[in-house]
Amino acid sequence: MKIELNVRKQLRRRMLKNPVQLARNITQLGIAVFLVYIGIQFYQFYLHFATAGETAFVERPAAVEGFLPISALLAFKLWITTGFFDPIHPAGLVLFTFFVASGFIFRRTFCSWFCPVGTVSEWVGNLGKKLFKRNYNPPKWLRWFLYSLKYLILVFFFKVIFIDWAADDAFSFLNTPYNKIADVKMMLFFIDIGKIGFIVIAALIILSLFIKHFWCRFLCPYGALIGLGSLFRLTKITRDETSCIDCQACNRACPNKISVSTQKAVLTPECTACMQCIEACPVNDTLNMTIATKKSNRWLLPLGFFALFFIVVLVAKLTGHWQTNITNEEFEYLIQMLLQTIN
Repeated sequence: MKIELNVRKQLRRRMLKNPVQLARNITQLGIAVFLVYIGIQFYQFYLHFATAGETAFVERPAAVEGFLPISALLAFKLWITTGFFDPIHPAGLVLFTFFVASGFIFRRTFCSWFCPVGTVSEWVGNLGKKLFKRNYNPPKWLRWFLYSLKYLILVFFFKVIFIDWAADDAFSFLNTPYNKIADVKMMLFFIDIGKIGFIVIAALIILSLFIKHFWCRFLCPYGALIGLGSLFRLTKITRDETSCIDCQACNRACPNKISVSTQKAVLTPECTACMQCIEACPVNDTLNMTIATKKSNRWLLPLGFFALFFIVVLVAKLTGHWQTNITNEEFEYLIQMLLQTIN
């Protein structure tokens, strides 16, 4: 009983000491639960048409389009080059545009507060630390090589979509049956995952046990694209060299292993604005998040990100840029055709 009380006291002290991290963890969990909910809802939507109406009809949640970044990138290319706003997966385009644009002000807040893959990667890394008593960091020469991979993937997609594909090609692809039910295909991929897919995911999980945020740090092109916005330096973490005691608590706290203690300002696109370094610092006002050279409250970035996110989604819904124009009859036809090709 005494041990349990001591554990509770320690947890309470930790929560009071790091309120932003507590809020971040609760937010991550809340988003994870919400995504599981819409995943179940989307599966029920699919099942209604897959069984020819034998199961109850459930409305399709438009938020599932957030898992279609390639389709959204194509739609974005078409939008900025022709002004045509994709009605097939409009929510996907809205979410993609907001998350990428958010990087200019909010850095990679999306990655550390919102992204479900980032959340799972963090949980796996934390589990690895408990199992092995530490997380490993590749040597510097290897990190430089690994960091380049996500940018190479990003360059590949940009070359194919923005250079190799004409606007007519992008428009044609967006209207193909393949793209129209790309969300269904994505869901079925994870429900009935193949051998290669299983091996890849298992390898990423194992690597993440040893190297925290392996996918996010070295392979995710989405995070790389969002991170490029931070190069404009509208926001950054600054370090007061006169009050810094060089304890390196910030370095240990950083999930991306950035050497915060050696920099006057953290300008790298690898910073996800998780605020862990700021909360780990034992000297007040030594580390601060600054916006346009002015110190800001550490709550401002995450609160601003989510406030603007809800406003953008609300505007998209009110202006008819959220729900797909695909009818339920077309969904039924496309899903039945897909099942025939599978069987």
